[in-house]
Amino acid sequence: MKITCNSELLSEACQNVQRVVSTKTSIPAIEGIYMKAIGNELLLTGYDLEVGINTSIEAKVEEAGSIILNARILCDILRKLPAEKVIIEADERQLCVIRCGEVEYKIVGIAAEEYPELPTVQGGFPIIVESNILRDMIKQTIFAVSTNDTKIVHTGIKFEIKRGEIKLIAVDGFRLAIRTEEIKYSGEDISFIVPAKTLSEVIKLIDNSDVISMNIAKRHIIFDIGNYSIISRLLDGEFLDYRAAIPKSLTTEVKVNVKQMINSIERTSILITDRLKSPLRCIFDENIIKISTVTSLGTSNDRISAQIEGNRVEIGFNNRFLLDALRACDIEEVKITLNGPLSPITIIPPEGNKFLFLVLPVRLKNEN
Repeated sequence: MKITCNSELLSEACQNVQRVVSTKTSIPAIEGIYMKAIGNELLLTGYDLEVGINTSIEAKVEEAGSIILNARILCDILRKLPAEKVIIEADERQLCVIRCGEVEYKIVGIAAEEYPELPTVQGGFPIIVESNILRDMIKQTIFAVSTNDTKIVHTGIKFEIKRGEIKLIAVDGFRLAIRTEEIKYSGEDISFIVPAKTLSEVIKLIDNSDVISMNIAKRHIIFDIGNYSIISRLLDGEFLDYRAAIPKSLTTEVKVNVKQMINSIERTSILITDRLKSPLRCIFDENIIKISTVTSLGTSNDRISAQIEGNRVEIGFNNRFLLDALRACDIEEVKITLNGPLSPITIIPPEGNKFLFLVLPVRLKNEN
Protein backbone atom coordinates (compact mmCIF):
# COMPACT_ATOMS: atom_id res chain seq x y z
CA MET A 1 0.00 0.00 0.00
CA LYS A 2 1.22 3.49 -0.85
CA ILE A 3 -0.85 6.66 -0.63
CA THR A 4 -0.46 10.44 -0.45
CA CYS A 5 -3.14 12.58 1.16
CA ASN A 6 -3.84 15.76 3.10
CA SER A 7 -2.43 15.32 6.61
CA GLU A 8 -5.05 17.54 8.27
CA LEU A 9 -7.98 15.70 6.68
CA LEU A 10 -6.48 12.35 7.62
CA SER A 11 -5.86 13.48 11.19
CA GLU A 12 -9.45 14.72 11.63
CA ALA A 13 -10.90 11.50 10.18
CA CYS A 14 -8.69 9.31 12.37
CA GLN A 15 -9.58 11.28 15.53
CA ASN A 16 -13.28 10.71 14.83
CA VAL A 17 -12.81 7.01 14.06
CA GLN A 18 -10.56 6.52 17.09
CA ARG A 19 -13.41 7.27 19.50
CA VAL A 20 -14.90 3.80 19.09
CA VAL A 21 -11.60 1.92 19.07
CA SER A 22 -11.11 -0.49 21.97
CA THR A 23 -8.48 0.49 24.53
CA LYS A 24 -8.79 -2.53 26.84
CA THR A 25 -8.99 -5.73 24.85
CA SER A 26 -7.19 -8.99 24.29
CA ILE A 27 -7.59 -8.51 20.51
CA PRO A 28 -4.77 -6.23 19.27
CA ALA A 29 -6.47 -5.69 15.88
CA ILE A 30 -9.39 -3.75 17.38
CA GLU A 31 -7.00 -1.42 19.19
CA GLY A 32 -6.15 -0.20 15.71
CA ILE A 33 -7.65 1.71 12.81
CA TYR A 34 -8.22 -0.37 9.70
CA MET A 35 -6.94 1.48 6.62
CA LYS A 36 -7.72 0.40 3.07
CA ALA A 37 -6.43 2.23 -0.04
CA ILE A 38 -8.50 1.63 -3.16
CA GLY A 39 -9.36 3.70 -6.24
CA ASN A 40 -8.78 7.31 -5.27
CA GLU A 41 -9.66 7.11 -1.60
CA LEU A 42 -8.49 5.85 1.76
CA LEU A 43 -11.13 4.00 3.80
CA LEU A 44 -10.84 4.16 7.61
CA THR A 45 -12.64 2.00 10.17
CA GLY A 46 -12.76 1.81 13.96
CA TYR A 47 -14.72 -0.95 15.72
CA ASP A 48 -14.99 -2.27 19.27
CA LEU A 49 -17.31 -5.22 18.43
CA GLU A 50 -20.34 -3.15 19.50
CA VAL A 51 -20.05 0.17 17.64
CA GLY A 52 -18.15 0.86 14.42
CA ILE A 53 -17.38 4.05 12.48
CA ASN A 54 -16.50 4.08 8.78
CA THR A 55 -15.34 7.04 6.73
CA SER A 56 -13.15 7.83 3.73
CA ILE A 57 -10.97 10.66 2.51
CA GLU A 58 -9.62 11.52 -0.92
CA ALA A 59 -6.13 10.15 -1.52
CA LYS A 60 -3.65 9.58 -4.34
CA VAL A 61 -3.34 5.79 -4.33
CA GLU A 62 -0.13 4.63 -5.97
CA GLU A 63 -0.48 1.12 -4.65
CA ALA A 64 -3.72 -0.37 -3.31
CA GLY A 65 -3.64 -2.32 -0.08
CA SER A 66 -4.68 -2.40 3.55
CA ILE A 67 -3.19 -2.48 7.05
CA ILE A 68 -4.19 -2.02 10.70
CA LEU A 69 -2.27 0.63 12.67
CA ASN A 70 -2.48 1.24 16.41
CA ALA A 71 -5.05 4.03 16.78
CA ARG A 72 -3.39 5.94 19.62
CA ILE A 73 0.03 5.99 17.99
CA LEU A 74 -1.36 6.86 14.56
CA CYS A 75 -3.49 9.73 15.87
CA ASP A 76 -0.63 11.11 17.97
CA ILE A 77 1.66 11.08 14.92
CA LEU A 78 -0.90 12.73 12.64
CA ARG A 79 -1.59 15.53 15.15
CA LYS A 80 2.11 16.52 15.14
CA LEU A 81 2.86 16.39 11.42
CA PRO A 82 4.55 19.57 10.14
CA ALA A 83 3.40 19.71 6.51
CA GLU A 84 0.23 19.55 4.41
CA LYS A 85 0.94 16.27 2.59
CA VAL A 86 1.62 12.91 4.20
CA ILE A 87 2.85 9.75 2.50
CA ILE A 88 1.96 6.38 4.01
CA GLU A 89 3.59 3.25 2.67
CA ALA A 90 3.23 -0.32 3.98
CA ASP A 91 4.88 -3.53 2.78
CA GLU A 92 3.96 -7.22 2.98
CA ARG A 93 5.75 -7.49 6.35
CA GLN A 94 3.26 -4.91 7.78
CA LEU A 95 6.06 -2.36 8.22
CA CYS A 96 4.50 1.06 7.73
CA VAL A 97 6.49 4.21 6.88
CA ILE A 98 4.86 7.61 7.45
CA ARG A 99 6.62 10.62 5.88
CA CYS A 100 5.71 14.28 6.12
CA GLY A 101 8.18 17.06 5.35
CA GLU A 102 11.43 16.09 7.08
CA VAL A 103 9.69 13.74 9.53
CA GLU A 104 9.69 9.98 9.09
CA TYR A 105 8.15 7.27 11.31
CA LYS A 106 8.43 3.52 10.92
CA ILE A 107 5.83 1.55 12.84
CA VAL A 108 4.78 -2.08 12.79
CA GLY A 109 1.18 -2.72 11.79
CA ILE A 110 -1.12 -5.74 11.83
CA ALA A 111 -2.31 -7.71 8.81
CA ALA A 112 -5.69 -6.48 7.57
CA GLU A 113 -7.03 -10.05 7.55
CA GLU A 114 -7.06 -10.01 11.36
CA TYR A 115 -9.64 -7.22 11.52
CA PRO A 116 -13.14 -8.44 12.49
CA GLU A 117 -15.85 -8.08 9.87
CA LEU A 118 -18.38 -5.36 10.60
CA PRO A 119 -22.07 -6.31 10.53
CA THR A 120 -24.07 -5.28 7.48
CA VAL A 121 -27.64 -4.00 7.33
CA GLN A 122 -29.64 -5.14 4.34
CA GLY A 123 -33.32 -4.76 3.66
CA GLY A 124 -33.85 -2.55 6.71
CA PHE A 125 -36.10 0.47 7.14
CA PRO A 126 -34.44 3.66 5.83
CA ILE A 127 -35.56 6.78 7.72
CA ILE A 128 -34.41 10.36 7.06
CA VAL A 129 -34.32 12.88 9.93
CA GLU A 130 -33.00 16.45 10.00
CA SER A 131 -29.71 16.30 11.90
CA ASN A 132 -30.44 19.26 14.21
CA ILE A 133 -33.77 17.72 15.23
CA LEU A 134 -32.24 14.34 16.05
CA ARG A 135 -29.34 16.00 17.90
CA ASP A 136 -31.74 17.96 20.11
CA MET A 137 -33.90 14.89 20.76
CA ILE A 138 -30.89 12.83 21.85
CA LYS A 139 -29.50 15.58 24.07
CA GLN A 140 -32.90 16.05 25.71
CA THR A 141 -33.28 12.36 26.61
CA ILE A 142 -29.79 10.89 27.08
CA PHE A 143 -29.46 12.39 30.57
CA ALA A 144 -32.15 9.96 31.78
CA VAL A 145 -30.45 6.81 30.45
CA SER A 146 -29.52 4.26 33.11
CA THR A 147 -25.84 3.82 33.92
CA ASN A 148 -26.61 0.68 35.92
CA ASP A 149 -25.92 -2.52 33.99
CA THR A 150 -28.46 -4.61 35.91
CA LYS A 151 -30.96 -4.02 33.11
CA ILE A 152 -28.93 -3.48 29.96
CA VAL A 153 -31.94 -2.47 27.87
CA HIS A 154 -32.29 0.75 29.91
CA THR A 155 -28.71 1.81 29.06
CA GLY A 156 -30.10 2.79 25.66
CA ILE A 157 -32.73 5.11 24.22
CA LYS A 158 -35.89 3.61 22.78
CA PHE A 159 -36.99 4.88 19.37
CA GLU A 160 -40.67 4.60 18.43
CA ILE A 161 -41.36 5.57 14.84
CA LYS A 162 -44.77 5.62 13.24
CA ARG A 163 -46.43 7.45 10.39
CA GLY A 164 -45.39 11.11 10.64
CA GLU A 165 -43.80 10.86 14.11
CA ILE A 166 -40.58 9.91 15.89
CA LYS A 167 -40.39 9.48 19.67
CA LEU A 168 -37.31 8.93 21.88
CA ILE A 169 -37.66 7.52 25.39
CA ALA A 170 -35.07 7.13 28.16
CA VAL A 171 -35.53 5.82 31.70
CA ASP A 172 -33.25 5.00 34.64
CA GLY A 173 -35.67 4.02 37.42
CA PHE A 174 -35.79 7.51 38.95
CA ARG A 175 -36.81 9.62 35.96
CA LEU A 176 -38.23 9.38 32.48
CA ALA A 177 -37.58 11.55 29.42
CA ILE A 178 -39.72 11.54 26.27
CA ARG A 179 -39.17 13.68 23.16
CA THR A 180 -41.55 13.70 20.20
CA GLU A 181 -41.19 15.29 16.76
CA GLU A 182 -42.96 15.16 13.43
CA ILE A 183 -41.05 13.57 10.53
CA LYS A 184 -41.80 12.53 6.98
CA TYR A 185 -42.30 8.80 7.34
CA SER A 186 -45.08 6.68 5.94
CA GLY A 187 -43.79 3.16 6.58
CA GLU A 188 -44.88 0.63 9.16
CA ASP A 189 -44.60 1.27 12.90
CA ILE A 190 -41.23 0.23 14.31
CA SER A 191 -39.44 0.44 17.65
CA PHE A 192 -35.86 -0.33 18.64
CA ILE A 193 -33.35 0.52 21.37
CA VAL A 194 -29.98 2.13 20.57
CA PRO A 195 -27.14 2.11 23.14
CA ALA A 196 -26.46 5.54 24.64
CA LYS A 197 -22.77 5.12 23.75
CA THR A 198 -23.69 4.95 20.06
CA LEU A 199 -25.91 8.02 20.25
CA SER A 200 -23.14 9.98 22.00
CA GLU A 201 -20.98 9.35 18.91
CA VAL A 202 -23.86 10.28 16.58
CA ILE A 203 -24.27 13.75 18.10
CA LYS A 204 -20.50 14.37 17.91
CA LEU A 205 -20.58 13.83 14.13
CA ILE A 206 -23.87 15.57 13.40
CA ASP A 207 -22.27 18.84 12.25
CA ASN A 208 -20.98 16.95 9.20
CA SER A 209 -24.46 16.74 7.64
CA ASP A 210 -27.84 18.46 7.30
CA VAL A 211 -29.73 15.18 7.44
CA ILE A 212 -29.17 11.77 8.96
CA SER A 213 -30.24 8.53 7.35
CA MET A 214 -31.03 5.65 9.70
CA ASN A 215 -31.24 2.14 8.32
CA ILE A 216 -32.66 -0.33 10.82
CA ALA A 217 -32.48 -4.09 10.69
CA LYS A 218 -33.39 -6.74 13.27
CA ARG A 219 -30.18 -6.56 15.31
CA HIS A 220 -28.25 -3.55 13.99
CA ILE A 221 -28.67 0.06 12.89
CA ILE A 222 -26.58 2.25 10.59
CA PHE A 223 -26.51 6.04 10.90
CA ASP A 224 -25.22 7.76 7.74
CA ILE A 225 -23.96 11.23 8.67
CA GLY A 226 -22.23 13.07 5.87
CA ASN A 227 -19.12 11.11 5.00
CA TYR A 228 -19.38 8.91 8.10
CA SER A 229 -21.31 5.72 8.83
CA ILE A 230 -21.89 4.52 12.39
CA ILE A 231 -23.01 0.92 12.77
CA SER A 232 -24.23 -0.36 16.09
CA ARG A 233 -25.89 -3.36 17.60
CA LEU A 234 -29.38 -2.79 19.00
CA LEU A 235 -30.28 -3.65 22.58
CA ASP A 236 -32.68 -6.51 23.13
CA GLY A 237 -35.00 -6.87 26.11
CA GLU A 238 -38.20 -5.72 27.79
CA PHE A 239 -38.24 -1.93 28.01
CA LEU A 240 -40.23 -0.27 30.78
CA ASP A 241 -43.92 0.29 30.04
CA TYR A 242 -43.36 4.02 30.30
CA ARG A 243 -46.97 4.94 29.53
CA ALA A 244 -48.08 3.18 32.72
CA ALA A 245 -45.52 5.20 34.71
CA ILE A 246 -47.07 8.55 33.75
CA PRO A 247 -49.64 9.71 36.37
CA LYS A 248 -53.16 9.75 34.97
CA SER A 249 -54.50 12.36 37.40
CA LEU A 250 -53.28 15.55 39.04
CA THR A 251 -54.18 17.64 42.05
CA THR A 252 -51.87 20.59 41.38
CA GLU A 253 -50.81 22.36 38.20
CA VAL A 254 -47.93 24.84 38.11
CA LYS A 255 -46.72 27.18 35.38
CA VAL A 256 -43.23 28.50 36.01
CA ASN A 257 -40.36 30.24 34.22
CA VAL A 258 -37.71 27.59 33.50
CA LYS A 259 -34.67 29.83 33.97
CA GLN A 260 -35.95 31.22 37.27
CA MET A 261 -36.56 27.74 38.66
CA ILE A 262 -33.16 26.46 37.51
CA ASN A 263 -31.43 29.46 39.14
CA SER A 264 -33.36 28.95 42.38
CA ILE A 265 -32.48 25.23 42.55
CA GLU A 266 -28.81 25.98 41.82
CA ARG A 267 -28.70 28.59 44.58
CA THR A 268 -30.33 26.27 47.08
CA SER A 269 -28.15 23.31 46.08
CA ILE A 270 -24.86 25.00 46.98
CA LEU A 271 -24.92 23.22 50.36
CA ILE A 272 -25.48 19.81 48.73
CA THR A 273 -22.31 17.92 47.81
CA ASP A 274 -21.44 14.37 46.75
CA ARG A 275 -20.51 13.70 50.37
CA LEU A 276 -23.37 15.67 51.92
CA LYS A 277 -26.44 14.51 50.05
CA SER A 278 -29.78 15.94 51.02
CA PRO A 279 -33.09 16.30 49.17
CA LEU A 280 -34.56 19.57 48.02
CA ARG A 281 -37.76 20.41 49.88
CA CYS A 282 -40.22 22.09 47.49
CA ILE A 283 -43.49 23.63 48.62
CA PHE A 284 -45.98 24.61 45.92
CA ASP A 285 -48.60 26.92 47.43
CA GLU A 286 -50.40 30.21 46.72
CA ASN A 287 -48.47 31.12 43.57
CA ILE A 288 -45.11 30.66 45.32
CA ILE A 289 -42.59 27.83 45.06
CA LYS A 290 -40.46 27.61 48.22
CA ILE A 291 -37.24 25.64 47.78
CA SER A 292 -34.99 24.70 50.69
CA THR A 293 -32.44 22.16 51.90
CA VAL A 294 -30.67 21.22 55.12
CA THR A 295 -27.22 19.65 55.38
CA SER A 296 -24.56 19.54 58.10
CA LEU A 297 -23.12 22.69 56.49
CA GLY A 298 -26.29 24.67 57.19
CA THR A 299 -29.59 25.56 55.56
CA SER A 300 -30.61 27.38 52.40
CA ASN A 301 -34.00 28.82 51.47
CA ASP A 302 -35.30 30.49 48.33
CA ARG A 303 -38.65 31.26 46.74
CA ILE A 304 -39.88 32.13 43.27
CA SER A 305 -43.26 33.14 41.94
CA ALA A 306 -45.33 30.78 39.80
CA GLN A 307 -48.90 30.33 38.64
CA ILE A 308 -50.30 27.52 40.82
CA GLU A 309 -53.76 25.94 40.69
CA GLY A 310 -54.94 23.16 43.00
CA ASN A 311 -53.79 21.70 46.30
CA ARG A 312 -50.77 22.71 48.34
CA VAL A 313 -47.96 20.15 47.88
CA GLU A 314 -44.80 19.68 49.92
CA ILE A 315 -42.47 17.28 48.12
CA GLY A 316 -38.80 16.27 48.05
CA PHE A 317 -36.46 15.77 45.08
CA ASN A 318 -32.95 14.80 44.19
CA ASN A 319 -31.64 18.21 43.12
CA ARG A 320 -29.62 16.87 40.19
CA PHE A 321 -32.52 14.89 38.73
CA LEU A 322 -34.79 17.92 38.84
CA LEU A 323 -32.12 20.18 37.34
CA ASP A 324 -31.37 17.74 34.50
CA ALA A 325 -35.03 17.69 33.51
CA LEU A 326 -35.42 21.48 33.61
CA ARG A 327 -32.19 22.04 31.67
CA ALA A 328 -33.50 19.77 28.93
CA CYS A 329 -36.49 22.06 28.41
CA ASP A 330 -35.91 24.29 25.39
CA ILE A 331 -38.74 26.74 26.09
CA GLU A 332 -39.19 29.71 28.43
CA GLU A 333 -42.08 28.41 30.52
CA VAL A 334 -43.18 24.89 31.48
CA LYS A 335 -46.13 23.23 33.13
CA ILE A 336 -45.44 21.06 36.18
CA THR A 337 -48.16 18.64 37.28
CA LEU A 338 -48.27 17.04 40.73
CA ASN A 339 -50.47 14.44 42.40
CA GLY A 340 -49.45 14.68 46.06
CA PRO A 341 -46.06 14.26 47.79
CA LEU A 342 -45.44 10.62 46.84
CA SER A 343 -46.38 10.60 43.16
CA PRO A 344 -43.94 11.47 40.33
CA ILE A 345 -44.13 14.96 38.88
CA THR A 346 -44.26 15.64 35.17
CA ILE A 347 -42.72 18.59 33.36
CA ILE A 348 -44.39 19.32 30.03
CA PRO A 349 -44.82 22.26 27.60
CA PRO A 350 -47.79 24.57 28.25
CA GLU A 351 -49.09 23.46 24.83
CA GLY A 352 -48.49 20.35 22.76
CA ASN A 353 -46.56 17.15 23.52
CA LYS A 354 -43.03 17.93 22.35
CA PHE A 355 -41.52 16.61 25.57
CA LEU A 356 -42.40 15.01 28.87
CA PHE A 357 -39.96 14.69 31.76
CA LEU A 358 -40.96 12.67 34.80
CA VAL A 359 -39.07 12.78 38.11
CA LEU A 360 -39.74 10.55 41.11
CA PRO A 361 -39.91 12.29 44.50
CA VAL A 362 -37.71 11.62 47.52
CA ARG A 363 -39.43 10.94 50.83
CA LEU A 364 -38.82 13.85 53.21
CA LYS A 365 -38.04 13.53 56.91
CA ASN A 366 -40.49 15.37 59.11
CA GLU A 367 -38.43 18.13 60.72
CA ASN A 368 -41.09 19.11 63.23
